[in-house]
Amino acid sequence: MPAQPFWPDGQVSAQEIGSFPVLRTWNSGGHVDYWSPFQAITPKNALESLNKRNPDFCKLYADIEDEFGFKLETWARWERYFRFLYEEYFKVQAQGVENIPSEGPVIIAGNHSGLLPIDGGLLSIAMCNSHPNPRRVRFLATDWFFQVPGLQEWAMETGLVRATKDNAIKLLDKNEIVGIYPEGIRGVGKTFRERYRLHDFHPGFVQLAIQTQTPIVPIATVGGDEIFPNFANSKTMAQFLKMPFFPLTLSFPWMPIPLMFVPLPVRWLLKIHPPIKLDYPPERANDRKLALKITREIQHQIQRDLNELLRERKSVFSGWDGD
Repeated sequence: MPAQPFWPDGQVSAQEIGSFPVLRTWNSGGHVDYWSPFQAITPKNALESLNKRNPDFCKLYADIEDEFGFKLETWARWERYFRFLYEEYFKVQAQGVENIPSEGPVIIAGNHSGLLPIDGGLLSIAMCNSHPNPRRVRFLATDWFFQVPGLQEWAMETGLVRATKDNAIKLLDKNEIVGIYPEGIRGVGKTFRERYRLHDFHPGFVQLAIQTQTPIVPIATVGGDEIFPNFANSKTMAQFLKMPFFPLTLSFPWMPIPLMFVPLPVRWLLKIHPPIKLDYPPERANDRKLALKITREIQHQIQRDLNELLRERKSVFSGWDGD
């Protein structure tokens, strides 16, 4: 029997593989086992369980070879974890999930936060379990996710795709939902003082929508900016560890693994708008002035949503119901 990460009779030490922390454990037989937070954390029958609860979703993606590495079995294992966060821990409210088209290519664009890609996982759960026609969401992710040992495999198998224009076009050609966070890494690495203040959106998602004649679904997300209050970013540590940023939070890097990755139980709300169809010919995709104009309109709409939702919220931990 392999050692568990916190085997009572074993010894545990932390080490770095690349820039990603893992635990090294010695079991009673003297063998060394490695464990990371991104290993499978749920039973092997997760796919069977998901198929019973959501047969339409499983039927859609079963036995399909995905060129970007998506595996339904891996998604099913992690679906349980994110579903727990969605339903029990964060108690997410998703307003307008039915606005996401049931078929055809779609671009989802919204604000990004939370240090870890939890917001994308929660949106994927809403689309999988709350939409009348469940579909997967393929989020475009920074290169860093595909350069860290252990994390690369997890990213690919759960549906993340390296953020390139060619990859986005391939996904849309296959009628996928493509998730884009136009703030980029600046959004997810915001400090607590900058919470819910949007950085300028990159216009690439609008240019992509015009070129491929794809509707855009804007989404405003409240909750992610407060789960890991980030008081500062250490540029020195980020450069040394080759990370996009190195946050200093209440728990990271001071607490031991896995406690440093435990988020605060903040209430979340996703406000999903109806799709926007841009009535411009594909050749207008290179009109940067037009793309910037549309981008700013969408950005300002999401910022207005955030401001309104924050005014209506009763508290960080009880959300909008106040109980």
